[in-house]
Amino acid sequence: MLSLLTETTVDGFALWIVLLLCLGVFLASFMDAIAGGGGIISGPAHLIAFGSLPAPYALGTNKVSAAIGTVFSTARFIKNGYVNWKLFAPSIAFALTGSVAGTWLQHRTPDAVLKYMLLAVLPVVAVITLRNHNWPDEPGEIEFKKQAAIVWASAFIIGGYDGYYGPGTGTFLMIAFIRLAKLDTRHAAGGVKVINLSSNIGSLVTQLASGYVFLRVGLIAAVFSIAGHYIGSGLAIKNGSKIVRPAVIVVLVLLTLKVGSELLFPELWG
Repeated sequence: MLSLLTETTVDGFALWIVLLLCLGVFLASFMDAIAGGGGIISGPAHLIAFGSLPAPYALGTNKVSAAIGTVFSTARFIKNGYVNWKLFAPSIAFALTGSVAGTWLQHRTPDAVLKYMLLAVLPVVAVITLRNHNWPDEPGEIEFKKQAAIVWASAFIIGGYDGYYGPGTGTFLMIAFIRLAKLDTRHAAGGVKVINLSSNIGSLVTQLASGYVFLRVGLIAAVFSIAGHYIGSGLAIKNGSKIVRPAVIVVLVLLTLKVGSELLFPELWG
């Protein structure tokens, strides 16, 4: 058995490395389906597994499992009626436009600028999340025009963050949709999945065209991603705010640790 794990390779990677990567992808996908932020786990997992290879190969391969897994959690929210297409079909365009703008800005400003801003903002966001114990399982009262303006503006601004930096995008969207747009937890999560799926597909197509993908590794990891997304979305639909709010808090803590470690130990992140 040991020889099988060490001698069998997939795209040049030992089987045991691929299996450990798949475990990380499962955990990331499970968390992502509930509260977003799965890239905080899956990104570093790919970077570690790929060792000294250039980072684009790790990030590109990560998009294979991320995109395929997100299809299943998105489909589950749609099937259960938790996507308001009148709100979220336009949000896709706003998020993608914001992402392009964020990427353009990233190429023209130091990456550390946003990371220092995040270190200041994240504790505030965490306090707001912790203080509001009752995350709604029913929508709040708000005019549709105002709600649409908030949702679309959030999609554009946070989409810009996704293009500039990325980790925690789904979590920030979730908080904005619930706290500002007064959506209930399940509809907010469904909308986030639609936007995330769109951005994942766009990124995957770009990575495939650039050749930065180990396709067989990505497809094996995708099986575990599907399982994580399916189980996680089922728990979110069944339990609503009872499971989503604690998961959001975990994501915020992990994101704070990631940003801090990137600033203190940049050599670890290439």
